Amino acid sequence: MAEIAHVSKRTIDYYTSIGLLKAERSKSNYRIYSDEALDDLKFIEECKCLHFPLDEIKRKLEMRKAKNLQESEVDKHVSAVTQQMRQLHSDLFDLIPILEKLDEDQKEKLTSNLSLLRTVLMKSLLSVTT
Repeated sequence: MAEIAHVSKRTIDYYTSIGLLKAERSKSNYRIYSDEALDDLKFIEECKCLHFPLDEIKRKLEMRKAKNLQESEVDKHVSAVTQQMRQLHSDLFDLIPILEKLDEDQKEKLTSNLSLLRTVLMKSLLSVTT
């Protein structure tokens, strides 16, 4: 599993020890990870790339797996995401004076990257709301 997910065995052991990953045990006491555990590991690594702390990642995993979520829990999560979006908007707004100092090639490169990210975000939002 470590090779498939491009992480170390030590990382997998750590995630298992703190409860982020679940494993069954073989008769010879080896850990056996399911396909679901591999999906969880990929999700964990994606969240880490976004700088989420491990306790937040654990909460996100629990929400993904919950059969019945309380409306208040969903509301709390939506509020947190909304706040993050506001912060990102503010951070981008703060970049405007810096962007104005760049040459045209640099501006083009940065704005095309932002445009791609905006498209991905919009598709994600649309998939949630439709």
